[in-house]
Amino acid sequence: MTLGTGHAAAAAPATAPPQGSGWEPAPSAPWDVAAGERCAFALHGEPIVDEVVRRELPSPAEGVTRSAYKGDLVVRVTNKETGAHYDADLSGSAVVDVHASGAQFWRVVGPVLVGVGDGNLARGMYVVDGVYTIGISPTGGKTVTGPVVATDSVCDRIA
Repeated sequence: MTLGTGHAAAAAPATAPPQGSGWEPAPSAPWDVAAGERCAFALHGEPIVDEVVRRELPSPAEGVTRSAYKGDLVVRVTNKETGAHYDADLSGSAVVDVHASGAQFWRVVGPVLVGVGDGNLARGMYVVDGVYTIGISPTGGKTVTGPVVATDSVCDRIA
């Protein structure tokens, strides 16, 4: 799953969830980030494997929607200046609460892609892996915490 890069509809995943399971395709769209927003150079992300599905869960409180996400996702992240790229395996699973204020709270197991402009990680683009949570403020600041957290800088990989 990609976090902080935009999320919109794209092509349907190669394998559809079973009918009546409550799981629906949740494809990721290609995205671009300007130089300086995450890395010193402009980035392009493009899903090359996208079998992510989403399921609505009961709301934990008024004004909060809760969804679960799972499935295989590999995103090719490209340095738009040099063409260097990295195929990031982002096949984690998450339960995501979205508040009416715009704040979000993610409970994650496994890898996701996190773009950070403001937060407890330095500005950058990271594959975050482990067992952790991500809090996102209404203004977009991200706080990653948990008992098992590993970060891998995509900016460093494709600089």
